[in-house]
Amino acid sequence: MRNTDNTKSLPQIHSRKVVAKSGLFKIEQVGLEFSNGETRIFERMAGSGRGAVMIVPFVNEHEFLLVREYAAGTHSYELGFPKGLIDPGESPEIAANRELKEEVGFGAKILHPLQSINMAPGFFNAKMNIFIAENLYPEALPGDEPEPLEVVTWSIREIDALLAKEDFVEARCIAALLLAEKWKGAR
Repeated sequence: MRNTDNTKSLPQIHSRKVVAKSGLFKIEQVGLEFSNGETRIFERMAGSGRGAVMIVPFVNEHEFLLVREYAAGTHSYELGFPKGLIDPGESPEIAANRELKEEVGFGAKILHPLQSINMAPGFFNAKMNIFIAENLYPEALPGDEPEPLEVVTWSIREIDALLAKEDFVEARCIAALLLAEKWKGAR
């Protein structure tokens, strides 16, 4: 039988040291002691702590918008949902609407919080808030992208075809797509 008890005490942090730093990330070495007395040194990436948003913007009952943009990590163009960091002083909802306006040229009258997910929690503290956007209206804001993003319309009825595309591979986008499909089916 599997233990699902979440009452384990967290390891004690005895030391923290920044071992590398860039414009985006800090890598920390963390000295830990677990409840059974075992000690270990873990490394983790420290994000900005601001959090991020991803939006599944529906233009009608069945069609949503995607963006194709350059991904430096894979040195390729990837298809995914509009997303970005939450700016200081913004709520996730305000950030989601700002990112929509910057990346696809629409705002949303209705934003439904779908789920908050963590990316690679074993070594990275990065929370992403996923939203469904509805009742879109045209409004564009300048963004920080180095080139215009390609906006692609897709149908929720064609999920298998989207999942089969070689440029739709980001795990957060796949999670958002499947959550959106479930959300649409529950309505």
